Amino acid sequence: MQAPGQGFSQTPLERVQPYQFDDFERYVRKMAGIDESRSAASASALRDPAAAIDPAQPDIRRFGADLMTGPQTMAAPDYGALVPADYVVAAGDELLITLWGSVDADMRATVDRSGRISLPRVGSIMVAGTRYADLPDVIGRRVGQVFKNFQISVGLGQLRSVRVYVTGFAKRPGAHFVASLSTIVNVLMRSGGPSSAGSFRHVELRRGGQAVATFDLYDLLLKGDKSADRIVQAEDVLYIGPVGPQVGMIGSINKPAVFELKPGETVQDVLNMAGGFTAVADRTRLTIERLSERDDKRIVQLHLPEAANQTLASGDVLRAFSNVDTRLSAQLQNKRIRVEGEVGRPGEYVLPADSTLADALRVAGGLTPLAYVFGTEFTRESVRARQQENYERALRDLEVEFAKAAYTRKALSADEAAAQAAAGTGSSVLIQRLREVRPNGRVVLQIDAAAPEIPPLVVEDGDRLYVPARPNTVGVFGSVFNGGNYLFAQGRFVDDFLKLAGGPTRGADADSVFVLRANGSVVSARQRSGWLSSGTLAGVVAQPGDTIFVPEEVGKTTFVQNAKEWTQILAQFGLGVAAIHSLK
Repeated sequence: MQAPGQGFSQTPLERVQPYQFDDFERYVRKMAGIDESRSAASASALRDPAAAIDPAQPDIRRFGADLMTGPQTMAAPDYGALVPADYVVAAGDELLITLWGSVDADMRATVDRSGRISLPRVGSIMVAGTRYADLPDVIGRRVGQVFKNFQISVGLGQLRSVRVYVTGFAKRPGAHFVASLSTIVNVLMRSGGPSSAGSFRHVELRRGGQAVATFDLYDLLLKGDKSADRIVQAEDVLYIGPVGPQVGMIGSINKPAVFELKPGETVQDVLNMAGGFTAVADRTRLTIERLSERDDKRIVQLHLPEAANQTLASGDVLRAFSNVDTRLSAQLQNKRIRVEGEVGRPGEYVLPADSTLADALRVAGGLTPLAYVFGTEFTRESVRARQQENYERALRDLEVEFAKAAYTRKALSADEAAAQAAAGTGSSVLIQRLREVRPNGRVVLQIDAAAPEIPPLVVEDGDRLYVPARPNTVGVFGSVFNGGNYLFAQGRFVDDFLKLAGGPTRGADADSVFVLRANGSVVSARQRSGWLSSGTLAGVVAQPGDTIFVPEEVGKTTFVQNAKEWTQILAQFGLGVAAIHSLK
């Protein structure tokens, strides 16, 4: 089975052996399509998360590595933290004692190695092993043997340092001196945290040979739960166990990473660790790639939510997919269409999948009394793209034919050579002007002028429907004596408007006259040539918005005259009136 998506399609995973990569983190990055050769920092970060990561690369590392990296890791401990009531006083702690009433005194006393402090006129007091909450009573009783009617307040000043041993799979194992108020998390950060082989989920605090607390860093990372964090004492041992089963999760999730599992944790648990799906993710499926498999079952698709409670094995790689680049079936997509012109409410509308042009007009408030349905202009983006591709191909063919014709013709005199040079220049100018014209994606709706009606065409996303107002002119352009727009009159013929423009000039090609209708269709004299017609537009009734074009005479042996007529170019690529103005 070939799984879609980046990484899976580049390399058949059934051929990839785990030993090709330094560790599982590197393997997951490979599956995510990360080119580690682009950044030495990205590669070094797999072993040393504190290394700089290439910002252009996805930051896929072991989950929790960020907690143990950065400049704060080796920073000095926070001595301003509140002292808990069960803090046990020991040698090296500084006590701040205040007396008032019958006696006033502010004193600082440091617990000596015998566990005592010494106060003037009071003497020595044993305080080592006393809880912080009990200090006022212990010291007050001893002071009360000398003074009467007083009040006492006891606080802590400079705290002692304690030596704690970090063992197991730590980045910097050994003895570490930390403040006496330091906790398991503080010591872990001081030691650099678990190594690549150490566990984030099984950290033991051992005291006197017994495990007194077990801490799971994922509780802190995922839930903000620090309730299992304990204050360490002198000579405690912090043991980091070996890493447990690891799985990778990549793709359209909020935190792609490598996660460590506890027994019984499922696909849903890993998804929760990864922060859930992104807003554009496909929430119905995942794929799982199993390193333990070597056959066609190596990559399997999981359907959600049915497979949410499935357990995972060490080395599994889960992938979530995005819907951004996935096109739905045309039957499932809503259609966005812009309706403009002579309608009640012009604008952009989103319609159901099976909507037609008539539905779009109805949503836009229907037609106004001035609407000219016969001249409706309908453009479609997918048609425009195809027109542009075919148009460029046709221009390339046209250019090749011009070059062939120029090469095969031999000039027998200087006049012929000059004529051929002029023809070549004209051909180059024509090609250049044609390249400046862009197809507009218009679809000719073939509306009947006698009974204009919008056809029941199903819309596509990005369509544009423009209903113009009824025009009152007919345009005449090209090789005529007085080109321009003339007032339309009902019942007049195309020839009548040609006469108004003075008729064709001496250099006009009268046999190639054509009319571009308002609905986008073309009527040409060559279409009417045959046994029973003269090859002119005599008898063709003019319509409002017609554009009549009279091309110039072109050499009878040229490629344009024989194969690439103006009417063919205009009709095939929907160039319209704008092209006539550009080419005339």
